[in-house]
Amino acid sequence: MDENTALWHRIADLLPDDAAQGVKDCWAIGEQESGLGLLVEGLLARQIPISGTDRAQISVLAEEWGERERLTPGLLRCPGDDAPAPVRLLDGERDEAEVVTGWSEPELADLVLVPWIGCTRCGRILLRAHRWEAWDDFSYLAEHYVISTPDGDRALRILPQDAAGAAFAELLHGCPQETPQLSSGSSTACQR
Repeated sequence: MDENTALWHRIADLLPDDAAQGVKDCWAIGEQESGLGLLVEGLLARQIPISGTDRAQISVLAEEWGERERLTPGLLRCPGDDAPAPVRLLDGERDEAEVVTGWSEPELADLVLVPWIGCTRCGRILLRAHRWEAWDDFSYLAEHYVISTPDGDRALRILPQDAAGAAFAELLHGCPQETPQLSSGSSTACQR
């Protein structure tokens, strides 16, 4: 089993066996978009608590498969497990999801940066960089993924538009405050 399939199966296993198998079957037949919908619907319908890390990971998968906008409202309604998590999904949190413009990095000129996932340990932020379109909204696809300083005033790393998963992995595992993982589960111990 490759790394992507293992991740998909681990996320599917948040659901009871019968529902998890349906999500896994979607992966096997190339229907990832449907599988993500089944996953979020199943979590909501059963009110299954999920960790902050799993919520963010599902959002990343949804971004990679073009379903983030459609699934985020449901994903945000899924109950949390109240355990400390190394990352937190910022979509929908208006007080923290302020759009940022005017960055000095040439790759980000004329782009609008939207906070997406925050590191709870060091405060770095993963942002999506979008074009502002003529229809007065963000472009559907991100142009770049940006890891910023905690104060959000400069980019630490700019990744290409096909690197949502790599950007998330770097935010999660490249934290200067990261402590060794205590279990084989999805959560990393937090250091505050």
